Parts: sequence; structure tokens; C-alpha cells
Amino acid sequence: MELSLDQHFSELQAAAQRIAPMRAHTPVLHSEALNHALGCRLFLKAEHHQHTGAFKYRGACNALLQLSPEQRDAGVFTVSSGNHGAALAAAGQQLGIAVRVGVASNASAVKRANMARYGAELITIEPGMAAREAFAAEQQLSGRVFIPPYNHPHIIAGQGSAALELLQAAEPLDVLLAPLGGGGLLSGTAIAARAYGVAQVFGVEPELAADGWASLQQGSIQPAMPPLSICDGLLTSLGSHTFAVLRELIDGVLLVSDAEALTAQQLCYTTTGEWIEPSSATVIAAIMRYAEQFKGLRVGAIISGGNVAQPPN
Repeated sequence: MELSLDQHFSELQAAAQRIAPMRAHTPVLHSEALNHALGCRLFLKAEHHQHTGAFKYRGACNALLQLSPEQRDAGVFTVSSGNHGAALAAAGQQLGIAVRVGVASNASAVKRANMARYGAELITIEPGMAAREAFAAEQQLSGRVFIPPYNHPHIIAGQGSAALELLQAAEPLDVLLAPLGGGGLLSGTAIAARAYGVAQVFGVEPELAADGWASLQQGSIQPAMPPLSICDGLLTSLGSHTFAVLRELIDGVLLVSDAEALTAQQLCYTTTGEWIEPSSATVIAAIMRYAEQFKGLRVGAIISGGNVAQPPN
């Protein structure tokens, strides 16, 4: 971790102030029915109510707001399974910045439509990290600025503002959870949590995309696993910035199955009426799977997004 915790937290606080005029102040949800089912006091930061339906809008805003006039004129590009691309497109639309997105051919129709809705120029690429890296290398030659989905201090600080708002609303918390994909959300969450003295911070990852867990176990960044999990927002490997933060600040990564994520998605819907994507539901799945670890505690969790087909009637 290149910066101290105090320095990271100062960047996070600055990001929260910077993006405040643009981001939605999402609610913190608390359901007695869900508490009873899980055996703890759970506070959900509802980022599926954020602009574009996911927490990604926060980091995108923070990054774009710090571009020079020349960089804004040149436009930006990124690679995304959907949520980051839509967030960047929406923020770019507000700020008059052209956005190009490399999107995998197997991206969900809901997420592809969401990106197109905000005026993103979509370029289809093959699934997997190799295709993402090739697209990024090609686009660097265009003069556009690359806005990464997670591996950048501006993105991390922006994403962390969600946890900051949760902590301000629900303090004190014993534990804080966030889904783990590339690590931007979890890194920002961990910075906020440690600054507030939260005792334990965990990431949650699908068993079929457990490269983050493996990276922290082995002490070096491991490649993303084949894109088999239904948790499509979590299918990326860690980056240098996120790995450094997570290695220092979190207590571990909890693994859940895809089936458990789907069960948690349904439980959230039946107890709160909120329909969230499987990537988001992993945090609830972890509390279900490791119930004894969370029994009786005040637990905060970031619900990262809700860009998924609506439930059947």
C-alpha cells in the first residue's frame, strides 16, 4: 500500500465531496425479516439504486472530474462487463465526454442495453482478460484516456464513498462486507472501514471466480479464472493498486457458490422486495454460509448493483 491509511482516507473523503453533486445518495436498507433469517443485524447499502444501477457511477465520476480540458476533449475508453461502462457513459454524457467501451460478446443484454442508453460507443470483444488487455493496448493509440474499471486510485476513492455513507448512517458496525471482482469497491470499502475502526472486513467472491482469494493466499496476483460464474460483475483479476490495499487492510475473502448466490438473491427479494444481481447477492450468501461467524453482530454490506432481468411474476 503506497499511501498510509490516513492518506487513502483523505483521498476518499475528497472524492466523496467531489462527486456529491452528481451521485445519488442511496439508502441504507434494514429488514427485520432478513435479520431473522440471517441471525444478525444487517445494514445494506443499496447501490443498486445508484445512477445506472450500480456503485460504479461513483468511481467513474471521480475519475472524469479530474481530467484536464484536453483529456476531456480527446474522450475516454474502458473495458467492462456492463456496470462500469454504463457508469462511465452516464457520467461522460453529463460532462460532455465521449466514451468508448470494449464489451465482451457474452455480456448480459440488460447491461449492454444500459451502456447504449447513455450513449456509449460499444465495441464487441471476446470474453476474458486477454481480449480486454488487447483492446486496451489498441485503444491507447487513439489518444483517448483509459479509465480502468477498478485499478486506479481515483476509482478506488470514488467507490469507497459508498462505504463511507454506510458507516455514517449505521455506525458502529462489527463487520463490513463487499463483493470482490477487481477489488476497487472492496479496496475503498476497506479504507473507509479501517478509518472508522470496524473490527473485520471481508471480501466475498464466487468459487468459480476465486482468483482474488488465491492471490491473497499466494501473495501475488493470480489470473482470472475462466468466465463460468453467473456473477458476471466479479470475473476480473486484481490489479496492482487493489492488491496492495487488500493485502494490508482486509481480514480475508469468503467464497460462495453460484447456487448460494441465487438463493441469497431470492431471500433478499422475499424479505425486502429488492431485486439485486447475483454479484451483489454474494454478500448475503456469505452470511448464510458462514452463519456462526456473523451471529448476533452488526454487519454492513455493500449491495453493488441491480442490473439484471427482473424476477418472474
